Amino acid sequence: MDRLDVVDTCNRMAWFADQRDWDALAGVFADEVTLDYTSLNGGEPVTLAPAQIVRGWREGLGAYAATQHLLTGHLVAVDGGGDGDGDGDGDGAVCTAGFQATHRKADGSLWTLGGTYRFDLSRTGDGWRITGVVMTAVWSDGER
Repeated sequence: MDRLDVVDTCNRMAWFADQRDWDALAGVFADEVTLDYTSLNGGEPVTLAPAQIVRGWREGLGAYAATQHLLTGHLVAVDGGGDGDGDGDGDGAVCTAGFQATHRKADGSLWTLGGTYRFDLSRTGDGWRITGVVMTAVWSDGER
């Protein structure tokens, strides 16, 4: 079940961002999240609270008429921790996935990029929460 819950949490991040469901989006994140979008934006990774992430994404993604973030090929590793029997019932997980993100501008033109995501997650009393995101852009088409 952990694997499915981890994948669902990562998919929810993309879904809620595309649906502009900002309250639900904040709920997939832990209290502090390290975001690394340096392959796209340069700079350094940042550590933010969920409200800060939502504020930034609302502004950035809100500039587009629509977005669609597709995740595929999820590979999940749950920390061995837990009761020590090595069956992956720990409190941490890593999920890697390929992505394609299409951004439609008001004039109908598209900016599409693809690459990989690495999500770090922690188990909480409310389920799995994302503690880190590394987005690695591999290709893009169109103008940002």
